[in-house]
Amino acid sequence: MNLLDSLSGNPDTGAGTPVCSRKACRLNAGWQLLWNNPRIHTPERRKTWLACDEHRDWLEDYLRTRGLWKETLPLNGSTEGGTA
Repeated sequence: MNLLDSLSGNPDTGAGTPVCSRKACRLNAGWQLLWNNPRIHTPERRKTWLACDEHRDWLEDYLRTRGLWKETLPLNGSTEGGTA
């Protein structure tokens, strides 16, 4: 299993292509949504969900509504010090 598969919470598809974290979605991910639960994580910690174009807005809204969202980056973009 590669790092991006483990970040998505989805099992390795065998092709090594990261997939969207939305339940039952098997589309290729193109975005990483960085989030943090301030009740249990230190301020600098970043958890990562992966999103396809179709579910990016839905997943981002889910995190924003709960006060967890920090930023959305292209999948090939870098994160500073973040881990899942």
